[in-house]
Amino acid sequence: MITEFPRLARRTDPVRVPRAVEGDAGLFVVDATWGVIQPLRLAPDVETVGELEVIAHIRAGGPLVDCRLPRYLSGGTIPTAINIPHGEIVERCHELDRDAVTVVFCNGPQCPASSGAVNALLQAGWPARALAYYRGGIHDWVTLGLPLTPPGRATRGGDPADKGGDPADERG
Repeated sequence: MITEFPRLARRTDPVRVPRAVEGDAGLFVVDATWGVIQPLRLAPDVETVGELEVIAHIRAGGPLVDCRLPRYLSGGTIPTAINIPHGEIVERCHELDRDAVTVVFCNGPQCPASSGAVNALLQAGWPARALAYYRGGIHDWVTLGLPLTPPGRATRGGDPADKGGDPADERG
């Protein structure tokens, strides 16, 4: 019986966001050497959502929060998302509506930023029913060919100093 599932060795300078192959629409380079695989379910009453639910949420006018650090936003974010880096989520929770479900996401299934942000909000007393976790994040969104919005049009506020450090650097 296999008890361990070793991953590839981490690159010195990992690429955390899928990168389009120039001149070949729909083809992406994905770096599988970084991060820590995140759970599918984070906490009781926090719904984990996929792309179809995120699309329906956007169409319904629901809020989305991109928890990535500003330096990872250059390629864009999911349409209508605002950027609140994971390390600022509790101090900036006044920007969220406790009465509406907010979808929280980051780089993808190997990035601990959104799971950390959701857990920080829960520990600060935020109602679980007001949060949804998009585990697939930018990784899955982009590799499914879904559109991105330039970061300047989707973000508000935020400290470009990248408060909170990079949770993906926690992997040894």
